[in-house]
Amino acid sequence: MPRRIVLIRAPSNLGLRPLAPRHEPGTWRAPQALTQAGLVDALSPMRIIDLERPSYQPGAEAGTNLRNGTAIRNFNLALADCVAALDDDPASFPLVIGGDCSILLGALAGCRRRGPLSLVHIDGHSDFRHPGNYDAGAVPGAVGGMALALATGRGEELLTDWPGVAAPLVPDEQVVQIGERESRDADFAWPDVNDTAITRIDVFTARDLGIADVIARTQATLRKKPDWPFWIHLDVDVLDQTLMPAVDCPGSPGIDEADLILLLGTLVADERCAGMTVTIFDPDLDPEAEYAHRLVSMLRTVFSG
Repeated sequence: MPRRIVLIRAPSNLGLRPLAPRHEPGTWRAPQALTQAGLVDALSPMRIIDLERPSYQPGAEAGTNLRNGTAIRNFNLALADCVAALDDDPASFPLVIGGDCSILLGALAGCRRRGPLSLVHIDGHSDFRHPGNYDAGAVPGAVGGMALALATGRGEELLTDWPGVAAPLVPDEQVVQIGERESRDADFAWPDVNDTAITRIDVFTARDLGIADVIARTQATLRKKPDWPFWIHLDVDVLDQTLMPAVDCPGSPGIDEADLILLLGTLVADERCAGMTVTIFDPDLDPEAEYAHRLVSMLRTVFSG
């Protein structure tokens, strides 16, 4: 049965660092740009919810080592309320279009109000920065690179503790991380992610295995808690930069586009799939809307069944 999509447009750039003085990351424009590229027509959502764009501050904030920490919490509390409210219609499928990766926290917090949850984290980066593996007092932390660490309970309480939900948002054992491309580098910044119980399938392993085995390994982890729903997080920088350069931190290699579509299509067709976040597309880096149309086409195919 096709998913009854509720499209939540979450225009945040709060979790990203400025790339240059006076720069403001453009990911907040992604929901608008993808809508203009035909997203609503492609998905025919039964409902659209628009969150108000938060104000971005590039510098440090008193009382937290996180850039825009308080604003991120407030934005994610609003997002959590939106996701949780969909409990009234259990057939609905929240599709949250961001924005930067910090929106994962609000989506999970809202979904977690129903009960425990697994996570399939598809991203070109592990997003596992936390005070245990960097000097948190040296520079303001960019939450976009911390989203998975925070979701698994590592980091400031400001973004690990959420109303009505026991921390962590997801346990390590019920997380699958697919597509990370930096862990084999000599200077990999967050090697402690490899010492966790997170199921890790980096891009090199994924390409060696083939997408059928990647799906099988993902499903094996999800079956450990067969009664738990799961959330999908898609950071589009998991694609190779030749296919998707309009992101905050592009790189190579990446998951093949056809493989990514098959992976996502298989997951969203699972009745346990509770929703999905899509993040990090930056329209400022896509002046001709070429990559906006590519992403809309991908999502159309994923949700077409």
